[in-house]
Amino acid sequence: MRLWTTTGALFGALAVALGAFGAHALKDSLSPEQLGWWETGVQYHALHALALVLFGLSVERGRSGGISGALFAVGIVLFSGTLYAMALGAPRWFGAITPLGGTALIVAWLLFAIRAWRHGR
Repeated sequence: MRLWTTTGALFGALAVALGAFGAHALKDSLSPEQLGWWETGVQYHALHALALVLFGLSVERGRSGGISGALFAVGIVLFSGTLYAMALGAPRWFGAITPLGGTALIVAWLLFAIRAWRHGR
């Protein structure tokens, strides 16, 4: 329980910092396409950081919560991380990794839904 809420909160803080960095330090040095990648990365990063906090709060004390929490964390790193990297000049083939992060996020949501249904939460 504590692991996922703490991880989600730290990811949330990082999303705010990266959003501010993009809006202030990068806005004049990135192309519109690169800035769009950055903004999309921040949006998904922040949304799923919150999802991870909520997931952590829903996990019963003493339980790990299964794979959903890990998939949320991996999804944030892969999806948003590859968009951040491309915005900062990484090769465009990094974009081939981005859907893996998106898939991890989708599966995390589905497993979270199944868990919520089974446990009445």
